[in-house]
Amino acid sequence: MYNSKITGLGYYVPENVVTNDDLAKVIDTNDEWIQERTGIKERRHVVKGDGDTTTTMGVKAAKIAIERSGLDKDDIDFVVFATLSPDYYFPGPGVLVQRELGLKTVGALDVRNQCSGFIYALSVADQFIKTGMYKNVLVIGSELHSTGLDMTTRGRGVSVIFGDGAGAAVLSREEDTTKGILSTHLHSEGEHAEELSLVAPGMGRRWVTDILADDDPEDTSYYPYMNGQFVFKNAVVRFSEVIMEGLQTNKLSPDDIDMLVPHQANLRISQFIQKKFKLTDDQVFNNIMRYGNTTAASIPIALTEAWEQGKIKKGDIVVLAAFGSGFTWGSAIIKW
Repeated sequence: MYNSKITGLGYYVPENVVTNDDLAKVIDTNDEWIQERTGIKERRHVVKGDGDTTTTMGVKAAKIAIERSGLDKDDIDFVVFATLSPDYYFPGPGVLVQRELGLKTVGALDVRNQCSGFIYALSVADQFIKTGMYKNVLVIGSELHSTGLDMTTRGRGVSVIFGDGAGAAVLSREEDTTKGILSTHLHSEGEHAEELSLVAPGMGRRWVTDILADDDPEDTSYYPYMNGQFVFKNAVVRFSEVIMEGLQTNKLSPDDIDMLVPHQANLRISQFIQKKFKLTDDQVFNNIMRYGNTTAASIPIALTEAWEQGKIKKGDIVVLAAFGSGFTWGSAIIKW
């Protein structure tokens, strides 16, 4: 048996910074309203014509992660790509990354678990390595939200939250099973699927010919929908449960957490969890203030920044946790 360990991390965000004041120019909102509800001050949006896509951002993050791992790209055995915003309806971005990085004909898997996508992708990669099937797996979370948001007052409850960006990690085989990813824990509750969703385009919704013929300006089904209060209430419960599940599985307690990196959905959720587990500011890493919610990219971006800033050290117990659309949620317990 093996464990997997993170040997390389990288992230990429577009240069274009969009502040709350910038949004207030096109949406009936203001900086105070957004910060009070989400903690977000600014986010990154791609600029039309700059060439950034979900795939290209993922590739940029992946190149940094591979270089930092000390591996050559030909050492990568498998690719797992998490996103809700693929370049194409199909094929998914996993194979596009394989092409753009010039990897060998390795397998490429796409994960569609939205905000918990990186945790799910990390778990898949971890299982492949634990069983001995692969030695080095590239895991990417990348999102391009800005081109699909309702940038009007009607959509402000959702559109002010999301940003663009990508993060990546290289997982490699670790023979010492007391190190690396100790366990991952995944859950879902499809009963609430529509409470945080984007229902169109969808093959189960209506015929493609109807979609092409439809020009209804009041049709909001092409924009994300979120029942904010309901999602918040569920998130704080599931975050707490899945973190405790991971700790208890490894005979750990909240006191053992050196760094918690939660999915950057809402600063208020992170603060609630921090208070519940009695963690200090130095034990929780948040960057939603600068990037907004980047869905599957949020944890790898935050994890990379925490590591770059020296907030994660060898031997630390690092906890990753996420909750989002589906509903899906998960956690990972790591001995760094």
